[in-house]
This record gives sequence, C-alpha cells and structure tokens, in this order.
Amino acid sequence: MLQNLSASFLLFCLFLSCTNTNKNETVLQQPFDEIGIEGKPEYLNSPFVTAGNRTYLVGHQNGSFPELGWHIKGEMGGLWNHPIKLADGFEIIAKVNGHEQNLNNAERFVNYPFYNEHLFKWTKENLKFKRKQFVPDDIEGLVVILEIENTSLDKQNIELNFNTQSDLRPTWLGERTNMQDGNDVAIYNQDIDGFIIKDDKNAWFLTVNSDLKSTTNSITQNTYSGKGANFSLSYQVPLEPLEKKEVHFFLAGSYTHKKNAITTLDSLETNWKKFFTIKQNRYQKLASQSKLSIPDTSLQKTFEWLKYNCDWLVRTVPEIGSGITAGIPDYPWWFGVDSEYALQGYMAIGQKDAVYNTIKLLDSVSRETNNNGKIIHEMSTNGAVFNPGNINETPQFATLIWRIYQWNGDKEFLIKYFPTVQKGLQWLLEENDLNNNGFPEGFGMMEIHGLDSEMIDVAAYTQQAFTAAAKMAKELNKPELAVLYEQKAQSLKDKINNEFWSDEFNSYADFIGTDMQAQHLIEDAIVRADTLNKPWSVKELQSLSEYIKDHPSKKARPFVLHHNWVVNTPMEVGLADSTKALKALETAKKYRNPFGMFVTGIDRDNSAGANENNFVPPKLFSYTGAVMTLPTGVQAIAENNYGRADNALDYLKRMTRTFSYALPGSMYEVSPDYGMIVQAWNIYSFAYPIVHQFFGVKPQAQNKQVLIQPQMPSAWNNASLEQIVMGDGANEVSVYYEKKDNQVTVRVTQTNPEWEIVLFPSNKMETIDKMSKHSKWDKTKKRLTSNEKEVCLTYTEKQL
Repeated sequence: MLQNLSASFLLFCLFLSCTNTNKNETVLQQPFDEIGIEGKPEYLNSPFVTAGNRTYLVGHQNGSFPELGWHIKGEMGGLWNHPIKLADGFEIIAKVNGHEQNLNNAERFVNYPFYNEHLFKWTKENLKFKRKQFVPDDIEGLVVILEIENTSLDKQNIELNFNTQSDLRPTWLGERTNMQDGNDVAIYNQDIDGFIIKDDKNAWFLTVNSDLKSTTNSITQNTYSGKGANFSLSYQVPLEPLEKKEVHFFLAGSYTHKKNAITTLDSLETNWKKFFTIKQNRYQKLASQSKLSIPDTSLQKTFEWLKYNCDWLVRTVPEIGSGITAGIPDYPWWFGVDSEYALQGYMAIGQKDAVYNTIKLLDSVSRETNNNGKIIHEMSTNGAVFNPGNINETPQFATLIWRIYQWNGDKEFLIKYFPTVQKGLQWLLEENDLNNNGFPEGFGMMEIHGLDSEMIDVAAYTQQAFTAAAKMAKELNKPELAVLYEQKAQSLKDKINNEFWSDEFNSYADFIGTDMQAQHLIEDAIVRADTLNKPWSVKELQSLSEYIKDHPSKKARPFVLHHNWVVNTPMEVGLADSTKALKALETAKKYRNPFGMFVTGIDRDNSAGANENNFVPPKLFSYTGAVMTLPTGVQAIAENNYGRADNALDYLKRMTRTFSYALPGSMYEVSPDYGMIVQAWNIYSFAYPIVHQFFGVKPQAQNKQVLIQPQMPSAWNNASLEQIVMGDGANEVSVYYEKKDNQVTVRVTQTNPEWEIVLFPSNKMETIDKMSKHSKWDKTKKRLTSNEKEVCLTYTEKQL
C-alpha cells in the first residue's frame, strides 16, 4: 500500500504547465490497517458480517449469535458455506478464580474492510479481550483470533471454553433439490484435537479446533432451534503480569466430503497469516481503483467502503457458479435485476471478475430455465430458481451487456451474449405486448399485487434496451437489425412522452391500465394508506376513484396512483424531454425525506420534503413506507441527466447520512437501518453518478477511446478520480479537476498512449485559456483530443 501511495503522490506532484496542484492531492490517507470504523453503542445488538466468497459469518456486534432472519426464519445468521449452513454461532467463555465471563456482550465493535473486532473488559479480574475474525478468500472456513491482555501485576491462569453450535442444514429452497436436513452428530477427533460434526443424512461436515492443545472436550445440550449439536473445547492460557497473548480458533466445513473439511481446517491453522496478507493486499487494490478524492470526506469515505461492500457480496458455489448476491443476511443468493443495476457500478470501480462471473451465471441459468431470452429474477445457491423472471430483467440485461462492452471492448463478449439479448427482446414484445402498442405488460420493479399491466419502468427500460441493442447490432455488422431496433427505440421514446405523461400531476404515470384495474388498485391502496394513517393519500385516492367513475374510458389509459419511484425512470434513462423532465424532477421532491426517496409515494410520512434528519423509527419494521437507496440513486442519475449536478449531489448526501448508521462501514438496504445490512445495488446509486456523470468518464474501449466531460457539483472545487480501469486492464485513466473562481482546469492521465483521450469542457465554457502540447482542439465539436499519456485543459466558464 505504501508503494501505491508513493506512486500516487509522485503523480500528484508532477508539474503541469496549465494547472496548479490540487490541494487534495498532497494528503496521504491513513495506512490501510488503520481505517476501521467503530460502531455506535446503541447498535451493538444489531447484525454484522464477516465476509468471504465461500464462507461468511453473521452475528451481532456485541459478539453474540442470536437467531435472526426471516427467509429461513431464525436461520439467516451464523456461519454459512452455501448451499449449506455450518453453524448457528459460537461463544467463548473465560474462567478465572472460580468466576466466569461469557464474551457475548462487547462494549465496542470495530469494523474493518475485511475483518471485525469485538472488545470486552472483565474489570473485576483485570482482563481485556479482543475477538477478531476473518474469512480467507476461496476457503470454506473461518479464523477466530482472541487476544487476551492481563492488566494486573499478578500472574493469571485463564481457562477458555470455545463452544460451537453446529447446524448443518440446507439453504432456502433446499427441498426443491432434495436437500433433506438430518441430525448433527458431533465426535471428538484426537488427530485434529477437535470436533468433526456430520449431518446424519448427508455428506455435510463441520470441523473445529485451535492451535492450542485442548485440556477437555464435551458435548452439551443444543440451545438453538433446528437439528444442530453443541460441543465445547477447553484450553488453559497462563498469562504473566501485563502480558498479551493470542489464541486462534478455526472452523472449516464441506458439503461434499469429510476429507475436504479436515484438509481445510489444517490449511487454516498452517496458513492463516498468509491468507490474511493475501486478502489485505487484494483489498488494498480494491481501494486504489477508482480512488475518489473530494472536499466532502463523508461521501469520500462512503464511496471507498462501498467498494469493500461490493466484495462482501460475492458468492461462489463451484458446482453452480459465482456472482454477486443481493444482500446480507436474507438475500445471500443471486438475482437478475439487482445484478443488472449493481454490475454497472462494479465495472466502474474495477471489479470486473465479479461482473463477468455474474453475467455468465445469469445467462446460463436463464437459458436452462427459460430458453427464450428471458432473464431470471431470483435463484437460491442450490440452483433452485424461485422466480424465472419479471418483465424488467430482460430489457435491463440488454443495457447491461452494452455498457459492459463499452468498458471492455471485447467483441467476443458481445458475440457471446448478443443472442440472449436478441431472443429476449423478441420474447419481450411477442409474448408480453398483447395489444401490440410497444409496451410490454407485467411486473416490473414494484412488486405490488395487481400492478402488472403496462408499467412505466418496464416501458422506460425497454426503450433503453432497444437503444443499446441497436448499437450492439451495428458493432456486430447487422445493419438491418440495428435500424429496426433504432426505430423501436424512437417510437417508444415518443409514446412514453405522449402516453405516460400526466399534466395534472406533473409526473409520468405509474402504469397504463383499464378503469377496472385502476379501481381495484385504488381500493387496495386506500386500505394501505388508511392503515398507515395517511389521510392525504386516502383523500387523493378517493378523488381519483370518483374521477374515473365520472369520466369512464373503454380504453386503457395512464394512472398516477401510487407515486412509486419508478415514475422517475424516464429521467434515469434520459428519454424524457427536458420540459417534462424538469417538472417531474421537481414533483419528485415531494416524495423524499432526509435519507432519500420513498419507494411508494403514498406512504410518505411527516419527514417528507424535509432536509434535516428528523427520523423517528417506527415500532415495527415493514417494507411499507420504506425509503431505499436504489430509488434515491436513480433520482441522482436522473438529475444529472438534465444538468442538475447540485441536485444530484443532494441525493447522494441523503444516502450518505445512512452510511455507518447501524453497521459501521456499510449502508442498509432500507434507509437508515432496516432490511439488509449490506446491499448490492448501492454501488449503482453512487458509482454511476460519480464516475460517469460528475467526472464524465465514458469509456469507448471498443474504439480504444475514453470520453471525459466533467459535470461537477458547485461545491467540488477540487476533485480527483484515479486509476479507473478499462479495457480489462489495458488502460488506467485518472481525472483531476480544479476550479478557481470561474476558471476550470481538467487534467487527464492514462497509462496506455495507444488510446485516445477526448476531453470536453462544460457547456458553460466561454474561453480556452491553456491546453497541453500535442493535443488538438476541434472547434466544431468543441473537444480536445490527444494520444499522450497526459492531457490538460484550462478554460473560463460564463458567469451566470
């Protein structure tokens, strides 16, 4: 890491004829191992995750392992090795002088990018404990490190009991693949000086031991629900006055063979330090890619940690595949639409392996399940597909493939996945557009019962898909198909602006449907709004119902009913004409709170429209009335599409208020502290507006070209984004931005001079002041081009 920092520092200090050094560029970050974030005392009784791509651990920040989660009720915590669970948890009990202390009530919790710490004090016995745990890459196991400190001037002899609660059981939908849970049988094994646990119906194993020699072992009564086993290993740890000592515990599993579990256990004990270093080095690389430096340190830290969060969500099951999962703890499996949003962000932060693996998995499983281009919605880690697909996944897959191709420029990638895109678009219109008006019918992002007619998000994403497909067809030399797709895209753009728009509400409609469909939905929505005590919603819905009765229509028509966030997707994809877009963006402000956008507008509460954090948590959590990061990110992207960078930044700041709100270093699915403790699509909500829009980075890897057109918020006078990887590592680009008064300097560096940098000034440019040598200014297109490793442009903007 120090080597990387030094290289960056030298780059920062290079003298440029057209610019002064950015003030932010001389500030060295903290060493990587000092960037832990301490949690809040009030959230010690809430979840944390120790992440790995094969194995992960979920418990509470106080060090305990309660039964938590709802997908498999009470079973989503503990130690998982998908497609099975290994253990409900473990506990460490210290005994001194006839007294004992269970280390399950930590007074502090600190989260690091790839490991965690729980800190305990036993003041009466002059002892401190620090429990750390981490999961090595590609390993079916967990390492637990207990540091014990004797703060007294007397020698102490401590007895440690390491108690494990096994629970070898199948993942969600296990019954669909004949995964039958048996009873766990625990047997002490002298060869490993630990326990080997087997499910009596399956070749599922858990092994546990330590690098200390045990003194006793025992099997105790299971205190968790399920068919697990409890067992304990005891150790003696002598401590000299003021001495610190570490003890290491290892848990390893396998869902195929006992030998594999034992081999992994031995490897953990022998190589855990090496595994730690390997993971640390990999995370340092994650940190260095797309490294953001801005005046807003809170947002900067959020962006950095979202890169770590992305890695936490990678799940690998070799027999099935590898890919990003939606969220932890209740969605630790694979999704179509979640991935289609998130992977655009993953690519922008350089995590390309996760992108390719996930696309490969989604494509292969979708072909096996549907074989018509339709992309699945959700599948468990045992291969069971829960939902073969809603309507929106299929067009969003097309857009994803085009955008990834712009990053990698790999024609073989495009050739491989274009057939799925082509079949999917054919399926979309031939089997789902029953009235042949260009709008597919069916569920989109809003999973509200009955809301499956012609949805605005499906329409918008379908238009975006045909636009992307036309460009792919051109790349693959299919001109007739490209023209056909272009025509469909333009037709949809016109129809959406004409047929989905409501002048009365200054908003795009939620859906187009019949009067009967609308009345049924209104009835349900009134019950929902009344239950939530939203009298304004009830009044508006009743008024709409009366209007429909008084002005009946035999034809389907648009309805603004729920004020769902998806009404903003026409601005997200940029198809809305500017007049409608600006009105709709202002309307959307009514349906946000200090943390972001309400998922369903009729659920908004008294915090709606507020700018200050006056959040009062409800007594019981429900997804009803939720504010989520995805709708908020979509709104930021939409604002940027229409030149409103300050408004976009406002939405990012709202989301940033939820960073470390409950789990330090993470951002919950539902703002500020509900649902999943880490969520994949958060990276779309940040990386797309920051990388693509604020810094204006638009790779054209297929042409060995990168377009740069910064659109900075007015508060960012100094900003940089370094080591943006494109072309699968063929080029790394860095962008440095500085503004003094009305003079703007943009400097771009690249590692590969075979690529062309195309730099556009802002549309407010008045005069060019300075430019790099060996660069060319195109007066007609108002852009600077260069094949040098560095290009710089200084210009003066018009005063507004």
